[in-house]
Amino acid sequence: MASKPIEVTDVAKAFGDVKAIDGISLAVEQGEMFGLIGHNGAGKSTLFKLMLGLIAPSAGQIRLHGALSSGPDFRQMRRRIGYLPESFVAYDNLSGIEVLHLFADLKKVPRAACAEVLARVGLAGAAARRVHGYSKGMRQRLGFAQVLLGKPDLIFLDEPTNGLDPEGIHDFYAILREVQSQGATIVITSHILAEIQGRVDRLVMLDSGRIAAQGSLDQLRAQMVLPSQVQARLQPGHGVDFEAAFAHLPGVQLERDAHGVRIGCPAVHKVAVLAVLAGWGAAVQDIVMHEPSLEELFLGYGGKHAGAH
Repeated sequence: MASKPIEVTDVAKAFGDVKAIDGISLAVEQGEMFGLIGHNGAGKSTLFKLMLGLIAPSAGQIRLHGALSSGPDFRQMRRRIGYLPESFVAYDNLSGIEVLHLFADLKKVPRAACAEVLARVGLAGAAARRVHGYSKGMRQRLGFAQVLLGKPDLIFLDEPTNGLDPEGIHDFYAILREVQSQGATIVITSHILAEIQGRVDRLVMLDSGRIAAQGSLDQLRAQMVLPSQVQARLQPGHGVDFEAAFAHLPGVQLERDAHGVRIGCPAVHKVAVLAVLAGWGAAVQDIVMHEPSLEELFLGYGGKHAGAH
């Protein structure tokens, strides 16, 4: 049976009396884009460093493609990894292409690949410019370029879109999807939850060094039982009796506004709510459905977990 790209088993990491990671187990599947989110101090950066083999766990095991992070095979395994730290730092007196040449030498990748990678991230025109003159977004693109060198099949990205404008973010994820389609496994962390919610396949929420929740976005919504919101815009003078229309659906909450009604409903009643609205016929001008966002789930899990302490 083939090993998974990432296997974390009962891992803990303590710094003195502080438990930064407290008994985490998770597995990432081949070709998956896996999200890692949590409050500041939740343990995201520590878990990243543990998975990269930069620090050793106090307990438990981490394997990447079967190689134990503390074992003799892990040094060779690292050549298959691309990593972008939260703050990418390059020598300011070097040009963009010279920075990539340095990383190519470290990764034992032919320097001939550097120009193509720079073009791929939109820096072909700035290849000969010193990094000192790069904007924050250009520096981030350069950091992403060094990640792509050598075509790694395991990629770790820590707040990768820092400094990128909307077009840059779009281009970044387009490249990332292309890399993923070629079989790469990706672990990504971001504070911009709206940015990653439609892009990751699964995610883990960390809180105080532990896993507060994990799964796909739909699975987290089901676990959290947050209501869906349906906004119905109605014709003036519609004459609809809202309370009577939804009396048969327990848990439905109604909030009138100037244009109609906002309906909060458990997920199990969504279809029934839409059926009621369909029965109103021409009285309904428009319907907008809103599912709980990743940010709402994150805040909900955070509050739920905090209340348990």
